[in-house]
Amino acid sequence: MKISIKENNKNVQEFNLLYDAVGWGAYDEKVSKIALDNTFYSVSIYDDNQIIGYGRLIGDAICFIYIHDIMVKPEYQSQKIGTLIMNKLLEKIKELKKENQSLRVYLGASKGKEKFYEKFGFIKRTDAGLGYGMILKD
Repeated sequence: MKISIKENNKNVQEFNLLYDAVGWGAYDEKVSKIALDNTFYSVSIYDDNQIIGYGRLIGDAICFIYIHDIMVKPEYQSQKIGTLIMNKLLEKIKELKKENQSLRVYLGASKGKEKFYEKFGFIKRTDAGLGYGMILKD
């Protein structure tokens, strides 16, 4: 395995390929392009020039940042690729916190993946005395 990292790569086809690979389905390419264009920071992980993992930060980067779309191809899961992605994103967050120590960092864990994020210090909102995370129902 020959791992390489690219920052702020906005390759729509790779993004959609990973969305499909992890079972989330792919967006229309126009939608994915807009999403990537509005991404504050991203990390793409490659094995011999083949995309195998991705993660991004969205938000205003001074008061609020959201870790989003942590994706690792199933055949590469449990090989520390997700950990590599998270560490790179958390390094960027550490830089951002130099401007505002109160920067709030959020993420939405996929069901069953909560333990992975707990390793990085994330807790459930209810454990922090906050309400549930919520989404708008269609």
